[in-house]
Amino acid sequence: MKIMTDANGKPVHVLLTDGLSQILHITNQKKAMEMVKVFNENSDSGWRYELRPSPCDINDKKKK
Repeated sequence: MKIMTDANGKPVHVLLTDGLSQILHITNQKKAMEMVKVFNENSDSGWRYELRPSPCDINDKKKK
């Protein structure tokens, strides 16, 4: 998830998408954390990136 700030200083959360405009879903948490680290290190605009669980994954765990 990309966290931006609007003109009033309020945080705006943006979901990342893949090349087909589908919400990016990475099942390997280690790989996802490495991507977050790279995004944050290379963010020249000052936006932050963080990992957030998929609501689908949370719902699947509740069913078990």
